[in-house]
Amino acid sequence: MNSNFPKHVAIIPDGNRRWAREKGKLATEGHRYAAQTTLPNLIDKMIRLDIKCFTFWALSTENLVGRSKDELNNLFDLIRYFLKNKLSEFKKKQIKFVAIGDLKGLPDDLQIEITKMTKDTVENKKMTFVIGLNYGGRDEIVRSISKIKDQRSKITKESVEQNLDTEGIPDPDLIIRTGGEKRLSGFMLWQSEYSELYFSDLYFPDFTAEELEIAVNNYSERKRRFGK
Repeated sequence: MNSNFPKHVAIIPDGNRRWAREKGKLATEGHRYAAQTTLPNLIDKMIRLDIKCFTFWALSTENLVGRSKDELNNLFDLIRYFLKNKLSEFKKKQIKFVAIGDLKGLPDDLQIEITKMTKDTVENKKMTFVIGLNYGGRDEIVRSISKIKDQRSKITKESVEQNLDTEGIPDPDLIIRTGGEKRLSGFMLWQSEYSELYFSDLYFPDFTAEELEIAVNNYSERKRRFGK
């Protein structure tokens, strides 16, 4: 592994619906292709690049309230498919699964599947795959502060970090957003303080393993100063 490669890469996968529409397909086909083809290929590439943590924002808090019931049900089905079909693969490839977000807002059966996947992969060491489900940066910070108040503790930088969904997970070195949009949309507001950003005009279904390597190589050429 190149010593300048990121240890933690996060992706905001934008453009699934636009990709499908431009191909004359239902919007749900974009999500399906992303879940069944694009994402697995990227996971494999992350392993080959020896990237230790990969965060994927699958469902935002805004998605949960702003998308139609039919589209949400389709997304939930794809998440169920992913969890059930990837468990044995994650065990074999030594991938640890972590879910972040307000998971209580998800269907009960999906929460059960997430818990099972988490427990069954907790000892895996090769790579950590973090999936954001009903996740929003502001919501995460509010929930962190609420936990601190319940603990009757003092609100400090350290206590906030310890109560975030990502407690124990290093901040992302590189955040990639596909689909041509150049914003974070609230993604990892706390953790992205010094993250390098990479924006791709490609819709997420077209963001291949080769495109990922281009983004990582671009990152490796940058000098990170951390405010110094």
